Amino acid sequence: MIWKVSFTLNDLMARSRHTLVEHLGIQFTEIGEDYLKATMPVDKRTHQPMGIMHGGSSCVLAESVGSVAANCCVDITKQYCVGLDINTNHIRAIRKGYVTGTAKPFHLGKTTQVWGIEIVDERGKIISITRLTMAVLDHVAVEKTHDN
Repeated sequence: MIWKVSFTLNDLMARSRHTLVEHLGIQFTEIGEDYLKATMPVDKRTHQPMGIMHGGSSCVLAESVGSVAANCCVDITKQYCVGLDINTNHIRAIRKGYVTGTAKPFHLGKTTQVWGIEIVDERGKIISITRLTMAVLDHVAVEKTHDN
């Protein structure tokens, strides 16, 4: 198993309160030994003017599920992960329903992680594929200075 942190789906949803994840209706749905899944509705929140899912919405779902997964693969008392690069290929348009993003790691290194996220519709048809590179950063203790 790749996870360094013990977590539940409820924990992931609690961390997402008052964020873009909550605003777009993204729900974490499944934790596997080497993957994390989340769903997102395709509706007025995620549409572009032509009435199809906005490409940026695909990127938000991909980065959300990949970033959360990445942070569960480090000791969060010592490190945290942030997005470094995202590349998404949009394969198929979708107008309504739900999409599901599945994040799996290609590489879990000391300073970087690379994740693949496949987004599919309710029939299992590929909507987009994403490669997400995460930087693994150390928490730095902040020294307090006192002015005399």
